[in-house]
Order: sequence, then structure tokens, then C-alpha cells
Amino acid sequence: MSQEGSVGIVETKHFTFAEPPNELELEGGRKLGPITLAYETYGTLNADKSNAVLIVHALSGDAHAAGVHSETDAKPGWWDNMIGPGKGFDTTKYFVICSNVLGGCQGSTGPGSINPATGKPYGLDFPVITIGDIVHAQRFLVEHLGISKLLCVAGGSMGGMQTLEWMTRYPELVASSIVIASTPVLSAMGIAFDSVGRHAIQADPAFKHGDYYRAEEQPDEGLAIARMLAHITYLSDQSMGKKFGRALRFTREYSYDFKSEFSVETYLDYQGEQFVNRFDANSYLYITKAINYFDLGAQYGSLDNAMARVQGKIMVLSYSSDWLYPPYQSQQVVDALTRQRKDVTYCNIQSEYGHDAFLLEVDVMKKLISGFLEYAAQPAKKGARRQPFADSEADFGPPTASTSIYEGDRVDYDMIVDLVDEGARVLDIGCGDGELLDRLIHYKGVDDTGIELAQGNIVSCVRRGISVIQQDIDKGLTTLPDQSYDFVILSMTLQVIKKPDFVLQEMLRVGKKCIVSFPNFGFWKVRAKSMLLGKAPVTRNLPYAWWLSPNRHVLSIKDFREYCRDRNFRIEREIPLSRRGFVWSAQMWPNMLADEAVFVITSR
Repeated sequence: MSQEGSVGIVETKHFTFAEPPNELELEGGRKLGPITLAYETYGTLNADKSNAVLIVHALSGDAHAAGVHSETDAKPGWWDNMIGPGKGFDTTKYFVICSNVLGGCQGSTGPGSINPATGKPYGLDFPVITIGDIVHAQRFLVEHLGISKLLCVAGGSMGGMQTLEWMTRYPELVASSIVIASTPVLSAMGIAFDSVGRHAIQADPAFKHGDYYRAEEQPDEGLAIARMLAHITYLSDQSMGKKFGRALRFTREYSYDFKSEFSVETYLDYQGEQFVNRFDANSYLYITKAINYFDLGAQYGSLDNAMARVQGKIMVLSYSSDWLYPPYQSQQVVDALTRQRKDVTYCNIQSEYGHDAFLLEVDVMKKLISGFLEYAAQPAKKGARRQPFADSEADFGPPTASTSIYEGDRVDYDMIVDLVDEGARVLDIGCGDGELLDRLIHYKGVDDTGIELAQGNIVSCVRRGISVIQQDIDKGLTTLPDQSYDFVILSMTLQVIKKPDFVLQEMLRVGKKCIVSFPNFGFWKVRAKSMLLGKAPVTRNLPYAWWLSPNRHVLSIKDFREYCRDRNFRIEREIPLSRRGFVWSAQMWPNMLADEAVFVITSR
């Protein structure tokens, strides 16, 4: 069991619906009924039934997501490290539901269930299903539980596909969504792996065209091979190299035969053997086919059309070493949501564990999901003021007059807050830990989005309730429509980016006004240290030794003025700042006396 709190002993329940003559109409044209769904719940549904979270599982998952079934049960649910008191899905706050999918083999109606028309297992007479059919069935369960709107739907892999289906099919029923290690459409490579797995099952002599349930022999060999193949795609080259390398399992010398002798071989043998003890070969055929058919863009004409339907907050998570559903596929979802101006957060979590990382390596994901849900449970914040993040590092007073700016490491923050209009739509590029956007939400009620590259800062932003997208700004803002923000902010980041000219032009394309702050390399202390000591200067705003400095570009206030003139940008405001935030008059040698500067620029 997990060392953190467990939900304890749980019970699998069953819900039956779609009784004839009210069978469920499937997307393939057939009808199915009655249908039973196995499900488990954890936590307590609150009085207004507003804290329900639906967890949707991957290909080989089931309803048993957390806890144990008895005191002697040694194996907790498949996501026990994420569901429970104090975990990512905190059961002291949320009522968590997980059901076995339609077509499954762990208590829900599937090909192994009895066909009421024949009194025998369906086998291949079971209708082919889709992700849409699976989600349609889940909606009946949610209604049965008396829940009119889910606080969140969340899932990884095939569970992410179900989450995307919920977001677009029933947007009015979902307050927030978490899509993990998934894709809006299965790639040709993904289809190929599934196809080979299905061929392995069907080639097993014991398969008998799917009619094997009452036979002495089961298609265990074919199912085991399918699982072994699929399991390879869940890992990564790095994780397999670290765990197995070329180590032999039972001997130090090669056996010169065809038995499994490498550690990785015996590991896959074990995975196959364990899988056949808990899964049905026919269910494997049907569920992988549903995955193959999933294509959200084709369903709605384009991915943008699909994402236009989405309501509420969305978090998309991918994993850097996932080659089954690589990060670019998650990025496609994020880009479409961004183009449709949806409230989206994205993080590509660094991991060596491949696709299975969302099940194995949950520390970062736990922080992201718990922070995201904390604000998903609150009323929509867009355009509304709220209290700043309750943390000592974000504990600050109200902004003062422009001649007495907040005295701290970032003297430009309060000036920027003063410059932004009430309720404006703001994009903060290189937003760091989100402190500036937190202030802007609190004091100006802005509609906020941050762009940040560092994973730790993404986590900090999410904990503050800030919508943030992990992105390298040197690659541009191509997914954002022209003039889609009132203000685009680049605070103390200009000097570190690789392509400042490109980024500034992109900012002015996307924003009606741009606010840029930067350290002034023309400051007299910088000049003096360089001239008198003959060394790279180290100052308050330039605290790094030359070999540690992230600064790529050395610019002064004069340099930036000339740049704006050359590019035909209009300078609306120029605000030189001293170390203590004092605003220097433009007539008093700002390029010599100012530590830093804030500019407001627009396109002419």
C-alpha cells in the first residue's frame, strides 16, 4: 500500500441500464442492452453534488482504481498512488468515481457477457464499440449517481481519449478536464501496434473465432504476445536500458538456444503471463479497435471545431519520453484550445519512464493536479478579482503610487500592474512562478495566460490558479491569433531569449499593447565595474558570474529606443527605474542612472 493515506477497503458496485426495448444506440448502428457497468467510488459526495471527479481508465485498467478489496488484498487499485487522502485526487475533498469501460472484462458488459438472445457469451457477436459509446454509457452512470455536472473528468492514455470525448460531447456537464499522455487521434504507428496484437490473438488456435469461453484451452498465448508487444510501447529506451540493459536473468553465459535468457525477455514473459490471468482476449480486440477509430478532428470536421465546443478549465499533461503518444500530439490539443481562446494549462513532464510514467512517476503530476483542482472547484476567475496565492513568497501589499514602487527584488511589478487596464486580457511571456499574473488577477481582475518553459515554475503557476502553457518562446507564438490579447508582457526576459527581434514582433502581432521590462546595461555601476575593474560586471540586476549568466543580450535604454525607431514601433511610455523603484525623469540621464526600464510599445 501507498505510504500516504489510503481510501481503505472498497467495494465494486454495479449499475444496469438500457433494458430492452430501450437499448443503447451505438455509433456503429447497432443497439445493445441491457448494459451493466462496474464502478467504485471514493470519498463523499457533498450536499450540492459539486465535488464529483470521474476517473476514466486506460486499455488494461478497470473500475478498481484505489484502495483494496479486503484486509488480505496485497494489491491496491491501479492509481492508488494518485487517489486518496492528501493525494492528487484528494478524497477528503472530492468524490471520485471510476468505472470499467463498456466492452471491458472486469464487471462491465463486454464480449464475455451473456447475450440474452442466445444465453451464451457474446464473443464476436458483441457489437463493435467506439470511445463515444464508452463515454455515452458513462453518462448514464453519472446520472444514476444524481450528479448533474462533474467537477472534473480525468484520464491517461485511452482515458485521455475518453476525457477529450467528454469535453466535446458533453461540454455543459464538465467543469474541468485533465488529459494525460494522450492524443486526439491515434497515429499510424499506434494503429500498427494494435493491429499486430489483434493478429497475435486471432492466430492462436485456441481463439476459435472468439468462441472459446467454454473451451478447456484459452487463447492465452496470443493474448500474452499482444500484451508483451504493447508493454514495450509503454516503456522507453532510457528506462529499459537502466532497468535491464543486456543483463542475463538466470545465468552468466549465453545458453545458445531460443529460451528467454535476457532479463528484458523474462520480464516481458512475466507481463504476458500476468495479463492473461485478468484480461479477456475478445475485450482486447474490441477496446483496441475503439482506440483505433478515435479521431476527434474527423468527428467535428477539424480539431479546432472540436475544441470550440469545450467549456471550463483544461489541463493537458504529456511526458517527455513517451513515444507511443508523444508530446507533440498533446501540443496539438493545446494549440487548438489556445486558438479557440480556451482556459488551458499545459506541462510536458520530464521523465525517463515513457508512456507508463503517468502510472509510475507521479510526484510532479500530483502537484499539478491537486493545484489545478483547487481552483477548478472555485467559480470561474476570468475577469474577476480574487485573493492572491496564500504563500509567504506571494504576500504583498497593495500597489503604491508610481513614485514609490514595491520595494523588493522585482521593482517593475507594481509599475506593470499600474499600466494594465482593469479586466484586460493579458499574456505574460516568461511568467516565472506566476507572481506578476497573481498580482494582476488580484488587483485588476485580468483574464490571464502565462507562457513558461521551466517545469518547476509551471507547478508554481498552477498552485496559484494561473493558466500557463509550457512553451519555448523563441519558437514564436504562431498558435495565437492576431491582436488576441490587450496586453502582452515580457518582464526581465528580453535579455535571455535567443531571438529577441522575432519574439518582440510576435508580441506586437498578438497583443494590442506590449509591456517590456529589462535591466539597463548602460547603468553607471555596470559601466564603472567594467571600465575600472576590466571585468564583466556583477550587480543587483546582473547577479551572475559571466560563466553562469543566462543573459545573451547586453542592451541599454538607448539601445531599446533605437531598436523601436528602426522597427517603426511606437513608444507609448518609457519608465526608467532605480534600485528602489524610483522613477527617473527622462531629462535626468536615465540611461546612466536607471537600473532597469519599463517600456509600453505598440505597432504604428
